[in-house]
Amino acid sequence: MSYDLMVFEKTKAPAAKKDFMAWFEKQVTWSEEHDYQTISVSSPSLQNWFMEMKETFPPMNGEYAPAPDLLDEDENLENHLTDYCIGRDVIYAAFAWSAAEEAYQLMRSLAQKHNVGFFDVSTDDGDIILPDGTRIV
Repeated sequence: MSYDLMVFEKTKAPAAKKDFMAWFEKQVTWSEEHDYQTISVSSPSLQNWFMEMKETFPPMNGEYAPAPDLLDEDENLENHLTDYCIGRDVIYAAFAWSAAEEAYQLMRSLAQKHNVGFFDVSTDDGDIILPDGTRIV
């Protein structure tokens, strides 16, 4: 089990929670016609968010995954490996529970910086926050 968070393209997401949750469920069917590891399918804002996020939480797979020998040398790196599912309008990230607080704080601050929405998937009634601080309720 993982600690899951998501960022999303604010221009594509519904503004009401009920509608947002239906949209979210559709997004996580992973039915887009690409491999979900290639960042170039996402919006420029999501791409910029990912390029900065991966510096602290590198992806487990794909082009930006660290070399296996780095994992052997850096125990902290292994605890920060993240499973990203990259869509056109969302990036879903699954973290180790041991990194949950750090992941939440960094992901939320980078979402605001890069002008994308933030969703705390793992908690009941999780935060859905737009870059200006508005909460979707």
